[in-house]
Amino acid sequence: MGETNAVVIGSGPNGLSAAITLARAGWAVDVWERDAGAGGGCRTAELTLPGFRHDTCSAVHPLVLASPFFRSVDLEGRGLRMLSPKVPFAHPLDGGRAAAISGSVAETAATLGADGPRFRRFFTPLSKHLDQVLPTVLAPLRTPPPHPLTMARFGLPGLLPAAALARGLKTQEGRALLAGAAAHSMLRLSTPLTASYSLLFIAMAHAWGWPLAQGGSDAITAALVGELEHLGGSVRLRHEVASLADLPPSAAVLADVSPRQLCAIAGEKLPPSSRRALERFRYGPGICKVDWALNGPVPWEAPACREAGTIHLGGTFEEVAASEAEVAAGRHPEKPFCIVVQPGVVDPTRAPAGKYTLWAYCHVPSGSSVDMGPRIEAQVERFASGFKNLVLARSVRTAVQEEAANPNYVGGDIGGGMATLRQTVFRPTLRWDNYRTSVRGLYLCSASTPPGGGVHGMCGFWAAQRAIADLASGRLK
Repeated sequence: MGETNAVVIGSGPNGLSAAITLARAGWAVDVWERDAGAGGGCRTAELTLPGFRHDTCSAVHPLVLASPFFRSVDLEGRGLRMLSPKVPFAHPLDGGRAAAISGSVAETAATLGADGPRFRRFFTPLSKHLDQVLPTVLAPLRTPPPHPLTMARFGLPGLLPAAALARGLKTQEGRALLAGAAAHSMLRLSTPLTASYSLLFIAMAHAWGWPLAQGGSDAITAALVGELEHLGGSVRLRHEVASLADLPPSAAVLADVSPRQLCAIAGEKLPPSSRRALERFRYGPGICKVDWALNGPVPWEAPACREAGTIHLGGTFEEVAASEAEVAAGRHPEKPFCIVVQPGVVDPTRAPAGKYTLWAYCHVPSGSSVDMGPRIEAQVERFASGFKNLVLARSVRTAVQEEAANPNYVGGDIGGGMATLRQTVFRPTLRWDNYRTSVRGLYLCSASTPPGGGVHGMCGFWAAQRAIADLASGRLK
């Protein structure tokens, strides 16, 4: 062949971003996908009733607007339209109250009473300078940031546990906003670095909103596949890779898989020391996910929740923290913290006229087979009395079933591995290079590499950049 050729295993956002990055550099790229459709966790399907389109995993996408990789792709030209709810996210409390991120930092601060001034001091500069912070956050933490003072304003408080950050707040509303954002980490809220989730997620909500893809998350995948095919690459569906021997000869193989799968695929080519290091990689809690087909909009008691794309359910900071602590201890909370998405507030194409879809999950111990659907519904009903009367159909997927559907979700972990401080910096193993493996020409490009989980494509982008640099240096020859 006149071109350098590569194979990418897996067509999730990171696999596709790796393939696009290589194709832009002139490589001939094939993506091998075991399933009948591309996208990994970025897909949409009729999970309940005909005409009701549900996102199978990822549903809300602030990083599609913020990621340097996604900004390099003409997504709109590929047919993607991102829709931003008026309220990026809300957090209901008992008594018909809710905290919500809406409008400018000043507008949100004005709703937080005694916590307003502190909220404004934290988030005004961070939201204003997020373009300087995010490229560092979405890159391997190896080199000094280009904007050290701005990064320090975020990074130093971000190292704290969310619980420590919340101690400076006085109102239930202000503390609830921190709790809901921090709980996306899937860690105890007393764990270092969980504050960074609060700071970053709230700042992104103010800077870019928390948008959804019109028609479903698979529209993002379709845009990426379209970009790859425009560059000459291809996606081969129903091509499962059990071993490197299944693949044709190529200069490089980039694997959008978990470390566990990488060990299985590489087999005896992987040195024993490297295998042991990969086997020590820690996976996070799993999820139990529920999708509903509804006969009408959710009757939230708090008005802000009726306009929010995302709802954080769990009550006060203390209740959310207790729920996450239960999961970390290997137990199933009776009142779980739940992340709920209602696409219908901005996208009527997801369901037949007058009908709605609803998407939700809660955290559970790794490998759980417990159906948390009734407990999740109870939490929705707690803040939206009469919700259960609207349910036309439901689909539940336990953590075990999540892994069966997507082997990257080990134990039901949709984040690609536990987001501890150590595994944020050194991911997946304690080595300087996070993408290159001990097998020449084999790279890991999944969410188990920096910067971790989320639909941002940066894991694939950085892995592909490593392969391109290795070709230029002669390492791949």
